[in-house]
Amino acid sequence: MSGARFDEPNVAGGTVVVAETGEGKFTQYLLDGRHHFAADEPVAVGGNDTGPGPYELLLMSLGACTSMTLRLYADRKQIPLERVIVRLKHAKRYIDDCKDCGDKPVMLDHIDREIELVGTLSEEQRARLLEMADKCPVHRTLTSKIIIATRLA
Repeated sequence: MSGARFDEPNVAGGTVVVAETGEGKFTQYLLDGRHHFAADEPVAVGGNDTGPGPYELLLMSLGACTSMTLRLYADRKQIPLERVIVRLKHAKRYIDDCKDCGDKPVMLDHIDREIELVGTLSEEQRARLLEMADKCPVHRTLTSKIIIATRLA
């Protein structure tokens, strides 16, 4: 990489653009036409740590959607939910029992999501909110068949 800083690219409405900044090996502009922030990798893997890494961004997306979904549901059902806090971790874990894996070890992406519900809630309300967490749109996207069509510009 030349080390030159690149200008932010233009962003068309309804599009997200991710582009190298030129400020580091992995530093990226993240743009949606209204917001601007950075993604990067930690120093330990060669980045400058100027922003979250790709998996952290994925977890943030799932956590935000989960919290927003629970807020929407609680407000609609007049559940006295004061606050939602979602903690997430991502790991790749070996699959112990995989009938189609052959002899090679297989890694499976695993996301641990812990949801803290603050408020005077009954056990029934807590259970229903927990059910609703799996109905957030990002959760549904991540657990469905996804097609990513890639082409050169």
